[in-house]
Amino acid sequence: MGDGAAARRRADRARQVADLLRRQIVHGQFARGPLPPEAALAREFGASRNTVREALCLLREEGLVERCPGVGTTVAGEKYPHGLHRLLGLAETLHEHGQVTNQVRTMTLIEPPAAVSHRLGLAPGEPVVYLERLRRLGGLPLSLDLTYLVRDVGEPLFDADLEHNDIFVLLETIAGQPLGAAELTLEAVNADPHTAAVLGAPRAAALLMVERLTHLADGRPVDLEFIRFRGDRLTMRGRLNRTAEEDRWL
Repeated sequence: MGDGAAARRRADRARQVADLLRRQIVHGQFARGPLPPEAALAREFGASRNTVREALCLLREEGLVERCPGVGTTVAGEKYPHGLHRLLGLAETLHEHGQVTNQVRTMTLIEPPAAVSHRLGLAPGEPVVYLERLRRLGGLPLSLDLTYLVRDVGEPLFDADLEHNDIFVLLETIAGQPLGAAELTLEAVNADPHTAAVLGAPRAAALLMVERLTHLADGRPVDLEFIRFRGDRLTMRGRLNRTAEEDRWL
């Protein structure tokens, strides 16, 4: 096998090891402490020390670990789990990991673009409430949220405490009914210069982009959000079934 083929094989194996280590780190197996020595990791994963070293370099580039001479490899930062199995606000989702606070950057009544009106089922030109928030967890920037709300449930939010409350909780109080379902799209995007500056992330860093259209229990769409999460501080988790729950026992 040539040197080029051997290098490719090692790189492929390094990615495999990095994927397994990443999951262990994200699930808190090492807390904020050190990882096992390279020799121990090599035995655990059945890989060479060079392969393990490459895997750790990949994780360092992602910001998950730090490598210090004489100290070894330690966990550099925590990724917070965001479940996809229930419709919850950010503070509801991450309440076990610290306090979520919201900095309202913009809140105003606007005539929305046609695409927003269409998604919210509004007549062309009908005003909506536009809200932009920087959301922090434990004081660290986590997401930049751009939200469009139908006017009858959005306008009462001008007088609400948006700094310490999830919008979902407030909407249910205003609407007098619970939220129902949401349509969600998740993709990776690069941070534009403005977003990078707001989130304190490197320019063009990979972000998790969530587009979510939320409906009340009666089916009416009321809340369209575009949420940019720092990908180095949050991970999405969910559970998927091959068949519908009601079919599992047939």
